[in-house]
Amino acid sequence: MLSNESEARAWLETLPEWDAAARDRMEALTVLLREENTRQNLVSVASLEQVWLRHIADSAQLLRHVPRETSSPWLDLGTGAGFPGLVVAALRPECEVVMVESRGRRAEWLGRAVMALGLPHARVEGRTLETIATRPFRVISARAFAPLPKLLVLSARFSTSTTRWLLPKGQSARQELLDLTGWSHMFHVEQSLSDANAGVIVGTLAGTKGNKP
Repeated sequence: MLSNESEARAWLETLPEWDAAARDRMEALTVLLREENTRQNLVSVASLEQVWLRHIADSAQLLRHVPRETSSPWLDLGTGAGFPGLVVAALRPECEVVMVESRGRRAEWLGRAVMALGLPHARVEGRTLETIATRPFRVISARAFAPLPKLLVLSARFSTSTTRWLLPKGQSARQELLDLTGWSHMFHVEQSLSDANAGVIVGTLAGTKGNKP
């Protein structure tokens, strides 16, 4: 369990994706985030005091559940301030990462960040998920996008039986999974590395009961 900035940064250095280029991109991302947060409320000011723990490591931990060779294309829903989408793209720049963010100002900032960080395979969709054409993704992630039932209704059409779902859900992870009905799935909850009280829903989706995606 990571509990402070030093531990978060030390853990990041153990990742196979971590090298000098990744470090530089992550440093640049934290600078971009702090600058933009003075113009629009991307994240809470308090969380910036632990940006490596609360946002960078919290996002990067998802990579533990997806082998590099099966992580593209990756769909990140409601990317907001860039988490986890920008972190994933910065650590695996060869991966196609599609970030969906319907809020105009945030989508514009994400686009600028993608350019500034030099991420040629990352793309921002600045519109609602409902207007995006259906296509299969190998990974679907969402951090604070919607309650689990609504999230699945909106995004199951992008999933196949082998798509890996990675859903940081905070303290509600176990309860949301317990309450989920009407779907055939192989989901379970993993303990978050960045928050002792948080969980990440991980697994695959077979579809609604009796109807595969």
